[in-house]
Order: sequence, then structure tokens, then C-alpha cells
Amino acid sequence: MDIKVINEDSKIKISDDIFGCKYNEALIHQVVTSYLTNQRSGTRAQKNRSAVSGGGAKPWRQKGTGRARAGTIRSPLFRTGGVTFAAKSKIYNKKVNKKAYKVAIKSILSELIKQKRFNVVNVLSIKEPKTKIAQEMLKKIITDTDKKILLIQSEIDSNLYLGIRNIPKISCIDVSAINPVDLVYAENIIIEKDAIKLLEKRLES
Repeated sequence: MDIKVINEDSKIKISDDIFGCKYNEALIHQVVTSYLTNQRSGTRAQKNRSAVSGGGAKPWRQKGTGRARAGTIRSPLFRTGGVTFAAKSKIYNKKVNKKAYKVAIKSILSELIKQKRFNVVNVLSIKEPKTKIAQEMLKKIITDTDKKILLIQSEIDSNLYLGIRNIPKISCIDVSAINPVDLVYAENIIIEKDAIKLLEKRLES
């Protein structure tokens, strides 16, 4: 399969096995929801009597004090003791098969190409880390810069990263950071020619 390089007016060959897959909506949904679930962190936590510090010694003798017997000050009966039914942080991790994950990424990329939302350029870079320069560069590549755009580089260019960070709906990542959520969220993808080779290598079966 050949795809046009926008700012070079030429074409490059891309893998049919990666960019020519069938659209698998069920698998994409599973991978996206799993990815989002794995980003969650359980923040609720309380200490039970085994987690509270102190309480190594018996607070008072067993008999003769007139008080109820007590074995440790870590008991929930004491003010500084542990909680009886302590809440624990929930683990939200959901495992996804590596092969299924790759197939889902391939399916998303293939659909982006079919919908003409996958744009290849020679290089994504700017000379100075300025928003105005970044906007001018984007306008030369794509007409509608108000949409959600994902820029993919082989390596993050610091000038470009700083130049676009104040532009809403535009983000920049390198190939190693590609994930299903960013790909699905983006309305247009702009990727460097060299980044495609790295992407193909990453998604090889």
C-alpha cells in the first residue's frame, strides 16, 4: 500500500498487514476500556489494627485495675486504634493480551487511513518554541486546525512540544507513547515519515 507524503508531494510504501486490517469495533472497545481502567488508581484507604503503629506492649495488667482487659492500644476501641472494617484501595488493573492489543491498534490505524484522517509528512519540527510558528506549520499541512490533532514523531522535538502546548486540542507524542485512546480521540493524525517505520517495527507480529 502506498500513502502520500504531504509536504514532499511523493509517496511511501506502508505495510498492508498493519495499515490494511479490518475494522474490529468490539476489540477496539475492549482495549480502549481496559486502557482507561488501568489508568485509574484506588485512593481510598484506612488502617486496620495491624497497620496502625504502636501497641507492642499490653497497656495495663490483666486484673486489679478496675478497667476492662485490653491487649493492645491498636484495638478499634481506642481513640488512636485501627478501623474495624477498614476500607482498602481497589485495584482496577485489567489485563489485555499483547497480541489483541496490537491487532486493535492496527485496526484503528487502518480505519484512520480509510477515513483519510491519517496524514504523513516528511518532518515535524520548528526552529523556535513559539505557538505562532507552530500554528503556521500546521496550517501548511492541514486546513482544519480546530479539530483534535495528534502529532506523532520518531522522537519528541522540544521546540514543537513547547510550541503546541498552548494550542487547544493538539497534542504531540513519540511512537513509543502511541496508545488506543489517543488514536481514537484524535480527529486527525499527522505522523512523520520516519515514525511510520518505527511504528511498523513495533506492531510486527
